[in-house]
Amino acid sequence: MTSTRETFQVAPLSRTLMIIEVTLPIILVVLGIYHGFMQTLYRAGVIQSSSFAGLNYYQGLTLHGVINAVVLTTFFGVAFGNAVMQFYLRRPLIGWVHATSTGMMVVGTLIAAVPMLLGLADVLYTFYPPLKAHPAFYIGATLLVVGSWVAFAGWIPLLRSWMQENPGRPLPLAVMGMLVTFIIWFLCTIPLAIEVLFMLIPWSLGWVDSINIPMARTLFWFFGHPLVYFWLLPAYVIYYTILPKEAGGKLYSAYAARLAFLLFLIFSIPVGLHHQYTEPGFDRFWKGVHALLTFGVAIPSFMTAFTLAASLEYAGVRRGAKGLFGWIGRLPWFDGERPLVAYSLAGLLIFIMGGLTGLVNASYNLNQTIHNTGFISGHFHMTVGGPVFLIILGMSLELFSQLTGKPIRGRGWNVAVPYLWMMGIYLFSPAMMVGGLLGQPRRTNMGLSYLDPSSPHFRLDWVVTSYLAAIGGAVMFLAFLIYIGVWIATIAAPAQQSAGELYFSTAESLHPDATTTSIVARLRPWLAIAIILILVSYWMPLQQALRTPENAPPYSPDNPTPLVQVRK
Repeated sequence: MTSTRETFQVAPLSRTLMIIEVTLPIILVVLGIYHGFMQTLYRAGVIQSSSFAGLNYYQGLTLHGVINAVVLTTFFGVAFGNAVMQFYLRRPLIGWVHATSTGMMVVGTLIAAVPMLLGLADVLYTFYPPLKAHPAFYIGATLLVVGSWVAFAGWIPLLRSWMQENPGRPLPLAVMGMLVTFIIWFLCTIPLAIEVLFMLIPWSLGWVDSINIPMARTLFWFFGHPLVYFWLLPAYVIYYTILPKEAGGKLYSAYAARLAFLLFLIFSIPVGLHHQYTEPGFDRFWKGVHALLTFGVAIPSFMTAFTLAASLEYAGVRRGAKGLFGWIGRLPWFDGERPLVAYSLAGLLIFIMGGLTGLVNASYNLNQTIHNTGFISGHFHMTVGGPVFLIILGMSLELFSQLTGKPIRGRGWNVAVPYLWMMGIYLFSPAMMVGGLLGQPRRTNMGLSYLDPSSPHFRLDWVVTSYLAAIGGAVMFLAFLIYIGVWIATIAAPAQQSAGELYFSTAESLHPDATTTSIVARLRPWLAIAIILILVSYWMPLQQALRTPENAPPYSPDNPTPLVQVRK
C-alpha cells in the first residue's frame, strides 16, 4: 500500500451492513469447511461417523456445498460489489436499499439453515429433483437471491449519476467487471426463480404429486454453470485491477481485460446442457451446440492468462529481474504487507489445472468417462476451491480491516495460508480425479465397502486415492484454521486507522484503454448478443424437456426406496 492514497469514507449504516456481509458468511463457512474435511476422512475410512453432532452424511454434504458454494459466494459478491461501486464511482449507497438487500439475504440464509440442520433438506447444493427439500429451504434460498438482486438494482442510480458527470470516460474497469458479473447473475437466476417458484415450492408443499424432472434439471443447469462465473469474475476484477499494482507493476492491457469480461457475458450462460450429456430427451445437436459454446468460455480465460502473465512479468522486471524467467522470483510472493498478492498467485497456480480439466468435462466423449465420478469433485475444487475461495478469504479479511479500522494481525501467517491451501488442493484434487478415472463415484454414502479387503467390492486403488485425498483435505483444513486464527487476532486488535475508509490499489494500463466509443466500452451490443445466444441455445431444449413425460415423486438419499416401489 502507498503512504498517500485516495480513500472513500463509507456511511455508518453501510459500513455496519458491509461488516455483516463479510463476517456472517465467514462464520458459517467454518461449518462448511468442517463438514468437507469430515467427509474426506469418512471416505478414507479414517472415521466411522460421516459427520458430527447427529448430522448424517448427506446433511454434511449439503451444508458443505450450500454454505461454501452459494451463501459465501453470494454474500461476498454483494459485499465486494458494494465496495467497488462506492470506491470507484465516489458515491454512497442508497441506505434503505442497502439495508433491504442485506436484511433479505441474512433472513433468507437463516430460514434455509433450519431445514438443513434438521435433516429436512438433504438435497446437496444442486438441489434439483427428484431430491426434495422442506419448503423453507427453497423460500430461504429465494430470499437470498432476491436480496442480491436488490443490491444490484441499488447500483443503477449510482452508475447513471457517474455517467452523467463523466460523459467522455468509460466506466472504471473494476466497475465494468462487477457490472458484467451481476448481469450474468441476474440473467441466469431468472430460470432458477421459475424452477423454484413454479415447480419446487408447489411440489414441496404437496400441491402437486410429481414434477417434470428433465425440465427442472434443465432450468437448474441454465443457472448452475453460469453460477461458476458469478463466483469467478470478482476474482478476475482483483486480478486485473489490484494484483498488477500490488505486485509492483502495471496492467498489460485494460482493453483486453474489458474484452475478456464481455466475452464471459456472451459465452457463460448458454452452456448448461453439457451437464446433461447423459440425459435422454435432448437432441445431440443441441448438446453439441452447448459443448461448442462451453469451449468458447475458455477464450477469455486464456486471454486472462496471457494478460496477467505479461503484467506480472512487467512487475518482476521493474523489480530488477534478469533473464527469461527471472521475473517469477522477483514477485512479492510472501510480502505480509501485500497479502492479496499471495492469495492471488496461489489461486492462479491452482486455476491452471482447474481450467484445463474443465475442458475434459466439456468434451462429450471424455465426459462419458468421468461423469458422476470423483473427477468432477477434483476439478470443481480446483476452480471454486482455488482462485474463488482464496480471493474471497483474502479480500474478506482486507475489507473487514478497512471497515473496522483494525490492522490485519499475524501477517506472516496470513500469507502462509494460500500456499498451504494450495499444497492441500494439489494433493486432494489430483487424488479425486485419478480415483474418478478409476471409476470411484462421488456424492455417495455407499457403505465404503471398497475399503474392506474381505468385501467383493474391495478396491485397493480407491483406498490409495481416498487416503491421498484425506491427507490433502487435512492440509487444507489446517490452512483454514490458521486463517480463522488470523481473523480472530484481527478482531481482537485495537483500531489504528479510520473505520470505513475503503482503498483499492488500482493498476494503470501499459497500453491505451478503451474510449467511450470503443466496442468494449459499450455493454448494450454485447448484452443483446448474449440474450440472442441464450434464446437460440435454450429454446428447443426447453421445448424438448417440456414434452418429456418424466414425472417423479420425491426421492430421499437417506432412504433410497426405488422410485418404482414408491409409485406402487
